Amino acid sequence: MIKKSLAALVLTLFMTPLWAHMCPALMGEIDQALTDDEVVGELDQDALDEVRELRQQGEDYHNDGDHDQSVDVLNEAKEILGI
Repeated sequence: MIKKSLAALVLTLFMTPLWAHMCPALMGEIDQALTDDEVVGELDQDALDEVRELRQQGEDYHNDGDHDQSVDVLNEAKEILGI
């Protein structure tokens, strides 16, 4: 039981920095897509506004240290963008 708990703790500590480094990469992918006329041309203004809002929320969550939530909203923005 103690070994399993220790393994879970180590895994959690190891994964947190990975999530933290994933956020900037996702933000970069979104930023790149927003400069691509072909990608942007597929979306209406409401969808673009939602992507920009989700992108900002993702950055805010990242800056606050909530990397799981950041990854979730950034992936939602990517899904809207189709990337």
